[in-house]
Order: sequence, then structure tokens, then C-alpha cells
Amino acid sequence: MNRRRFVHNSIGAGLLLTSAGRATAAPEQAAGITQSVARWCFEEIPLVPFCQGVADMGLTAMDLLPVEEWPVAHDHGLTVSCGDVAAGTIEEGLNEPSNHRGIIEAFEHHIPHAARVSVPNVICFFGNRRGMEDGVGIENSIRCLRECAPIAESEGVTILVEVLNSKPGGHVDYIGDRMDYALEIICAVDSPRVKILYDIYHMQIMEGDIIRTLTDASSWIGHYHTGGVPGRAEIDDTQELNYPPIVRAILDTGFEGYMAHEFIPRSGEPLRSLREAVELCAV
Repeated sequence: MNRRRFVHNSIGAGLLLTSAGRATAAPEQAAGITQSVARWCFEEIPLVPFCQGVADMGLTAMDLLPVEEWPVAHDHGLTVSCGDVAAGTIEEGLNEPSNHRGIIEAFEHHIPHAARVSVPNVICFFGNRRGMEDGVGIENSIRCLRECAPIAESEGVTILVEVLNSKPGGHVDYIGDRMDYALEIICAVDSPRVKILYDIYHMQIMEGDIIRTLTDASSWIGHYHTGGVPGRAEIDDTQELNYPPIVRAILDTGFEGYMAHEFIPRSGEPLRSLREAVELCAV
């Protein structure tokens, strides 16, 4: 199950809403980076018990929920750390002018609501290349984001654009698969409310050099995702990334946003895997 299919199936199946009032706030998270979790990676657990399990382990946020599911997270005292407002898709993104009107309208409609319910970030994507030259994709993306930036700035919500790997097994043909591509766009837009979602898993596959990259680009990064390499499995000692020093490097940049776990648990005990990841990154 990939992220796009999960969101589609989740909306199609309807929502599991709590019948009681708002739950008490989640326990205070330990000092350090503020951790979250991507809902789609744990889709085998129904939303309501998953929210409860996340809150019970002390996490305070959940990532990549569609608008219709934000109230469920809020009912469990969870912040939606990055909301999916259907501003394009991974394949149909900022690089293609025919997508711009839909992206802008999605932000116009949903960003004010995000501000009202304290959703700090919303996501969009660079899109698939389909033979497009980098320079064309960069210019088109800058033009669209310059129209989107005032919407985000007026409401105090940040638009995140995600870098993804384009290798087989990833998002093949995705144009925004390198940090130099993303940085040229985000720096040109030059808005405090348009940032890069730096996916550590994806960029390890494409470029490596994680700590130096995130340190040098820290001013333009608004959010992080984790994942084990290879295979997007647990972030444990079976994989090539060592997360505690990565988290320390992120904190050294002065980062105050969210880092969301976006790994697919293989252990058969998904909540235990999540708890272990949270403990690993509590440095």
C-alpha cells in the first residue's frame, strides 16, 4: 500500500468518528525533537484505536491525514502535524501548469480551515517529469508557489513540498528527487511559509550525505520524515541510517518543527515498532 492509494481508500471507506467528547491531551513528549507518525504506514490498524495508541505512547501529533480525518486526531488530543488537502498529487504537481489552478484553489479553500483548527503544515508535490527539463519544471513551480505563498502567509500555515526518490521501487519519474532542484525553487519563492519536506529515507537513497545536507539547507526545511533504508522498514540496527546522530544534527540547526515517522513496520507488532522508533529518536 503506497501513500496515494491509502489516502484514496481511507476517504472512500468513510470515517471512524468518536462518539464521546474530546479526549484529554496526550502526555507531554520528552524534550528533544517533536515526533509524529505518518498514518498511512499503519493503515492495518483502524484510525480510532491507532490514534489512541499513538496518544498513549506520548506522541502528540499525526502526519498526512486528509481533511476529513482531522477531527478524529483532534478528538484524541493529537495535532495534525502535516495535513493532506489534495493540492495536487505526487504525479500531478507543481511542475505542470495545468495543475496550478487546482493546487491554488485547494490551498485557498483549506488553508484558512487549517489555521482555524491549528494544523501547522499542508503538503504538495513537485510532480512527475514526463520528459520535462529541470529548468522548465523549476520555473513553473516557482510561478505556482509565488501565488500560493500569500495564502499561507496570511494564515500562518506552512506549505511543505516533499523531495522523493525516483529510483525503481520509489516514485519513478518524480522530478523533485534532489535537494538542489528543491532548493532552487524554494529559495526563489523566498517565503517563510513555503518550505521543503526533507524525507531522510528518500534522500538517503538518492544522495546520501544526510547530515551535511540538512545542516546546510536548514533555513529552507520545515519538516522531516524518517524511514529505514533499505526497504522503508523500522529505523533500527538492521538498516544503514543511524538516526540518533541525525536527530542531534537536526536539533543543532535550531529546528522547532516536527519529524514524522514514515516507515512500514515489518515486526508484526506495529505499535511496538513505533514506540521503539520514538525512543530511539528521543535524544
